[in-house]
Amino acid sequence: MANEEEFNEQENIEPEEPVSEADAASSEQLNASEDEASDDLAPSSSDESADIEEESSAQHSIDISEHDDDRAWYVIHCYSGYEKKVRYNLEQRIETMGMKDRIFDVVIPTQEEIEVREGKRRSIERHVFPGYVLVNMILTEETWFVVRNTPGVTGFVGMGNDPTPLRPEEVQHILKRMEAEAPHVKYSFREGERVRIIDGPFNDFQGHVSEIDVDRAKVVVMVNFFGRETPVELDFLQVEKA
Repeated sequence: MANEEEFNEQENIEPEEPVSEADAASSEQLNASEDEASDDLAPSSSDESADIEEESSAQHSIDISEHDDDRAWYVIHCYSGYEKKVRYNLEQRIETMGMKDRIFDVVIPTQEEIEVREGKRRSIERHVFPGYVLVNMILTEETWFVVRNTPGVTGFVGMGNDPTPLRPEEVQHILKRMEAEAPHVKYSFREGERVRIIDGPFNDFQGHVSEIDVDRAKVVVMVNFFGRETPVELDFLQVEKA
């Protein structure tokens, strides 16, 4: 999956060349609208931040159904940490510039994750590909212009100035990660490290990690009972680094 490898490498993608005067001239209407819709990346006002948080809390899913038009999923690169801001800006531009019939959806791939901090469990939303946003659209000069010139967008993923659409199997893979039935459990220990058991009948016992089963979210800890090391299988959430 070439495109996904680009996500994981987290390399800076060289922005495309600025739009030429000829291209800009053919998009005068877009330019006029852009002046009204353009937004910088300065800290948002309280009202705008509330709008972004409310909008981002809505469930976004990836449309994988077949359509008669030429729509496809493309990947844009943005400043890491500004994914929600970029999505908000782009959705405002789509609305203002009348592009709903050609730019259909903007999605940040996320995955629910459970972590233990200070002995407390909490659920967090983790970005699967930090610094990347997915856009479902019909690629034309006008839609390229609207997306590429959204504040915070640094470029499309692809070769040169040609955005590369995601293959169906890549979209399915991302969708599978987003819709996992069980949340991913975050852990910070490694095999051989010393950990402390924080839950269950072996609470407060310490031992070293013998095995880690990521698929089952289980860890085997060797605990010393009466001078003998005994393996104890626990959930990730039942242990923490000593």
